[in-house]
Amino acid sequence: MKLEAQFIFFSLLFSMLMMAGNGAFAADGIKGNYEQARWHPIHFKPAIDDATDEQCLSCHQEILDRKVLKKSLAGVSSTATTAWYQTLSSYSGEQDTFHRRHLVTPLAKQVMDMKCNTCHQGSNPRQEAAIPPDHSNTDFTLRKAVNPDICLMCHGANPYKLMGLPSPWSESRNMFQGNCLLCHASIRTTRHQVNFLKADAIEEAGIKDSDVCFGCHGGRQWYRIPYPYPRHSWKGMAKEIPDWAKERPTLSEPRFQIKIKQAAK
Repeated sequence: MKLEAQFIFFSLLFSMLMMAGNGAFAADGIKGNYEQARWHPIHFKPAIDDATDEQCLSCHQEILDRKVLKKSLAGVSSTATTAWYQTLSSYSGEQDTFHRRHLVTPLAKQVMDMKCNTCHQGSNPRQEAAIPPDHSNTDFTLRKAVNPDICLMCHGANPYKLMGLPSPWSESRNMFQGNCLLCHASIRTTRHQVNFLKADAIEEAGIKDSDVCFGCHGGRQWYRIPYPYPRHSWKGMAKEIPDWAKERPTLSEPRFQIKIKQAAK
């Protein structure tokens, strides 16, 4: 009850601060108090859904300022090795940090429109692991700072068997002239209908280099399983649904759906 009372108090306090600043995140007023900052309403629903990158970076700018070490702790130079994300032709330049590769690198700016809250949906102190561990609290569920499903959407395995390929794309690409659009010019043509990607830019880049497609569909695989993408209907789509797709949704998760701006009346 004590924690709940503190949360209510800080929520009311910082709501007043936000209103006083015309809705802006009044970071300057809490930078000296970490405990107050971590309970700010922007870290919780519903404020996190509308949080801007500017608001997030007012306290977390070091995320983008941070650079890759010139040398690893073992003494290996970053220029003498190839990072896994540098193995595809779609990435150019030196090694860069995780967050910068998703927000500010040339490839990120070209084909992505990711925001801080695309992945981060708050940081609730009440859902962190207890220190020291409380083994008696068997009902506690440790929450992830980022839902792994978000990562899986772009870093899952290549489902070559579902696609009817004889082997993984890296092995069979020559059979298809190294061109994903050789088949996908007429199959599943409604693609990338989410608000964190630039669909038109991806299509244009994919025509020039299939690594742009493969990069997010197996080329930068983190997981052994593919992501079960929703099946947006496309022109000429067969009425019969394959067994593996019968449980798939037909629209993306609501918060990732593209919002169409209504014309002013």
